[in-house]
Amino acid sequence: MASPSTCLVFKVHRHEPELVAPAKPTPHEYKLLSDIDDQEGPRFQIPLIQFYKCNPSMQGKDPARAIREALAQALVFYYPFACRLREGPHRKLMVDCTGDGVLFIEADADVTLDQFGDALQPPFPCMEELLYDVPGSAVNCSLLLIQIFLDFLFF
Repeated sequence: MASPSTCLVFKVHRHEPELVAPAKPTPHEYKLLSDIDDQEGPRFQIPLIQFYKCNPSMQGKDPARAIREALAQALVFYYPFACRLREGPHRKLMVDCTGDGVLFIEADADVTLDQFGDALQPPFPCMEELLYDVPGSAVNCSLLLIQIFLDFLFF
């Protein structure tokens, strides 16, 4: 791989964000967070970026559709991820199991992973440019946001 460039310039095009809901109905309930989980930290989004090589068996298939469908199936069993974090009396955090869904975004970038250099680990260069920024805190937002890039190339 090439050495990392601190002044790498590229453009990112994001499709409209969409909600991926559980594939089947899920319970509608409130789940109070434990006192350990109910701290200031969960009130903010925590960015994470991971890279996966394209599997040759996926040739000719739409990876975004495959991820979207698998996510909808997984959310049936892990339905709190399809919920919203709410603040109750005395700022007590709770998960409002609405079944609304997970925020899902498809994106393209005119850059290859090779151009980022050898160290594809934290702190990742250009993370702010790559990831969708959810304005505000995590309260009243989707608990999970998944953004996929379809055009990253490996050489």
